[in-house]
This record gives sequence, structure tokens and C-alpha cells, in this order.
Amino acid sequence: MNVNTVLLTLYVLIWPVLVAGTLTVIVRAFLTEWLAARREGRSII
Repeated sequence: MNVNTVLLTLYVLIWPVLVAGTLTVIVRAFLTEWLAARREGRSII
């Protein structure tokens, strides 16, 4: 197997991992804020 093929494969496969990590951070932050707003009885908007 060629080194360029391996590097291109890793480059293509890393994007779903980066997107999933970013989405996880955003969703966790949203849920934290949403739960805090519900506890305080206020709207999140």
C-alpha cells in the first residue's frame, strides 16, 4: 500500500470523528443550558 493512500484514507476518515466531537460538545452545552433554564423556571430563548 502506498503512503499517499494511507494518508488520504486517514484524512477522509478523521472528518466524521471531528464532526461527531463538535456536535457532542454543542449538544451537551445546549442540554446543560436548557436544564438550568427549566430548573429556574425561565425560557431558554
